[in-house]
Amino acid sequence: MKIRAAVLERTGGPLTIGELELEPPGPGEVLVRLHASGVCHSDQNAIDGTAPTRCPAVLGHEGAGVVEAIGASVARVAVGDHVALSWAPSCGTCAECLRELPQLCSTAWPAMGEGGLLDGTSRLSRDGETIYHYSFISSFAEATVLPERSCVPIPRDVPFDVAGLVGCAITTGVGSVWRTAGVRPGDRVAVVGCGGVGLSAVLAAAAVGAGELVAVDVSEGRLAAARELGATACVTWAGSAEETAAAVVEASGGGVDYAIEATGRTDAMLCAFLSTRARGAAVLIGIPREDAVLPLPALSIPRMERRVLGSIYGSSRPERDFALTLDLYRRGRLPLDKLVSHRLPLDELERGFELMRSGEALRVVLDLQPSE
Repeated sequence: MKIRAAVLERTGGPLTIGELELEPPGPGEVLVRLHASGVCHSDQNAIDGTAPTRCPAVLGHEGAGVVEAIGASVARVAVGDHVALSWAPSCGTCAECLRELPQLCSTAWPAMGEGGLLDGTSRLSRDGETIYHYSFISSFAEATVLPERSCVPIPRDVPFDVAGLVGCAITTGVGSVWRTAGVRPGDRVAVVGCGGVGLSAVLAAAAVGAGELVAVDVSEGRLAAARELGATACVTWAGSAEETAAAVVEASGGGVDYAIEATGRTDAMLCAFLSTRARGAAVLIGIPREDAVLPLPALSIPRMERRVLGSIYGSSRPERDFALTLDLYRRGRLPLDKLVSHRLPLDELERGFELMRSGEALRVVLDLQPSE
């Protein structure tokens, strides 16, 4: 079938919107008609080379839509199902999956880097040229073929824009608080970086009953949004990790139990670490460059029992945590729709990235089926 999609022609190159060929789903694969896609900073990382990506590729990894066709042996979804898409289709049998770490699946991660589906091949082409997938999802398109294990059924009353963000930003932020850190009522929390992922962490910390909840960002607009979503104090980036951390320590009454870092910048990571009190933990969820190195004051690690916790995809299991998160949204406990600040058609994707880079947007969502 023919679809319209946005193609990153090369690293650092343009996003070209045009017509592609999409093959039907093979065994264990699903064709989804996409209705919404978030515009995520990880997509920007692919564009600028922070995260090396095989090109030409259709980017986008925060998607939701309706199952339109299924391949052989597909059992967990049916035609007509509404689904949120997960870029972590864990195999369930590798060493990491058996350790209950599906977000670290040793089958999915290598395949993802090849730019194909789980069998290493692509379902996308243009005039006979292979176009590569991105994170199995490629949601900057009208439709996609992806692994069955990337499809998580959702209730029909959940808006597609919210469901799409649950596929990455929301799960990454919420999971970092609930799953990686295990924040408990009364714990002090800081969130460094208040984009879509960081604000999801703010929502999660507020929902669990965190005590002091300090938001940190360079943007006064994003700090205002964080306060609206539950932050009890806001700190504007002070120019250095040390100065900003000192302000967080003061605002929190002596340092936090958990500092969630959501930018991928090493200075923000250091700020998070220095913001913690004794036995506190910096939870690092932002994606840095491959060559980035994080220097830490070593003595405070044993002497204060400070910790650093890595978190990918919020240490979450999509089939479990998507449902839990969306249930709390439907019950009014997690107002996830407040994260969506802009809705644009696919043709305005470049504007979406401009809004994200400028800090003007909380989260941009593409409406991929505007006529419906």
